[in-house]
Amino acid sequence: MSRRILIILSEYGYWGEELIGPLETFDKAGYHSTFATPTGKRPLALPPSYDPDYIDPPLGRSVTTPEMAAKVKAVEASDRLDHPLDLSSWLPDRPYRSKPYFLRDWEAYNTRLEKVQEQIADRYDAMLIVGGSGPVVDLANNWRVHDLILAFYALDRPIAAECYGVTCLAFARDQGERESIIRGKHVTGHCIEYDYLDGTGFVGTDFNMGPPPYPLEYILRDATAPDGAYHGNFGKVTSVIVDYPFITGRSTPDSYLTGQKTVEVLDHGLRQWGFHPTATQS
Repeated sequence: MSRRILIILSEYGYWGEELIGPLETFDKAGYHSTFATPTGKRPLALPPSYDPDYIDPPLGRSVTTPEMAAKVKAVEASDRLDHPLDLSSWLPDRPYRSKPYFLRDWEAYNTRLEKVQEQIADRYDAMLIVGGSGPVVDLANNWRVHDLILAFYALDRPIAAECYGVTCLAFARDQGERESIIRGKHVTGHCIEYDYLDGTGFVGTDFNMGPPPYPLEYILRDATAPDGAYHGNFGKVTSVIVDYPFITGRSTPDSYLTGQKTVEVLDHGLRQWGFHPTATQS
């Protein structure tokens, strides 16, 4: 039976290659991919991610080839992303403690999560969170996304994330212990040198946030401490880290490698890759 991957996408814009790279790799491996968004809306690629003439400000060059732009446009024009799962219907939202019937609501919430975990166990072998600026808005601090990550984590199933999607891993934490699940782990993600000084945009709005609202590198350094580490690998073409169950990719050039390493984790038992086990910083 083929592997089954749950792919989480923002409704405020994903970066085209960061979907295409893993998706093509999963397709080639014979995997079945299911897509999900926070409220079930069809995800859309960020326009710069399918414009080969767009110059990425931090890098001073185009990061999208004409071939990749064509691939992104082809997926956008297809019906493949038309009916994503609705996370808001599938997973419960955490109740406020101030609610009059909080105890009963909390019990119902936990009961629902147990059912979700059972469904994941039956339906999916791994999950992927696709990057881009959109995840800043509706994935990074989305409790349903956090609970989905925690469910995969509890089942000991691979969790892959790219670019700003890695933020979700830093913020996913049990509400009792409240420690990040990447504490003591080795990860990569958008390094400070790759962050925009201005121009962070989203699909569906003309709002220009300017720079990202948080430096992901700093968040990841803090979340993995004291025994793990963030690896930016600035100056290297690619940066992908495997520290099971996590597979993390830094940015756009790492999308295919992120998919490849996810396949190696699932099919070949890969558990660590991309860092020296005794590394503490980079």
